[in-house]
Amino acid sequence: MEDKKVALVTGGSRGIGRAIALELARYNFNVAVNFNKDEKEALNAVEEIKKQKVDGIAIKANVSNFDECAAMMEIIKKKFNRLDVLVNNAGALFDKSLKNMAKEQWELVLKTNLDGTFNVTKNALPLIRDGGRIINISSIAGINGNFGQTNYAASKAGIIGFTKSLAKELGRHKITVNAVAPGFIDTEMTKNVPFIRKRIIMAMIPIGRAGTPEDIANSVAFLASERASYITGQVIRVDGGLNF
Repeated sequence: MEDKKVALVTGGSRGIGRAIALELARYNFNVAVNFNKDEKEALNAVEEIKKQKVDGIAIKANVSNFDECAAMMEIIKKKFNRLDVLVNNAGALFDKSLKNMAKEQWELVLKTNLDGTFNVTKNALPLIRDGGRIINISSIAGINGNFGQTNYAASKAGIIGFTKSLAKELGRHKITVNAVAPGFIDTEMTKNVPFIRKRIIMAMIPIGRAGTPEDIANSVAFLASERASYITGQVIRVDGGLNF
């Protein structure tokens, strides 16, 4: 297993992150699954990863904490001594109109989504080999905005700017940096969307269905592959054509 490429997926214990971790395992990557609270789910994901005849490890770290991210990289270095693919997926959501949004709700989302992307990437860079991949999970909310999501949209738009700038910095090392912008994806995060709101969204999706975590995972796996070696600084919308 030592010669296999290594991927780190933040927020990899459930939802989109879990689907990404499992898909990369199918593509023959050893996978580090980062989690903050769901240790049981993270360990379960690692069990599934190992069924693909690759290695896996669950690592607890709050991505909004710089020092915890540094400690996570030390664990990866000790376990694998390399990192080929980084997927910044961990995220937080706290929807409120700006008028009703508390400062703490703004800060929670920005610290997790945007600061977290910086914290993990900054600490991961010494481990990422030339020819590596960094894939950041943004959102179509970061492109178009969305009612009640000024905090979330701002964080996801920031990730897009971060992605494009870092792609320019790392190109000389043949490290590609791209973002995936999911649309309306059927996960725990979207289960609380009111029924009428869901019907409206469904009517706006030309494909006629919500996306699945596997739809996002497939796009990430492509960007992580050699087939995507000439794609960098891009934002790939995976939204079924949704434009809101």
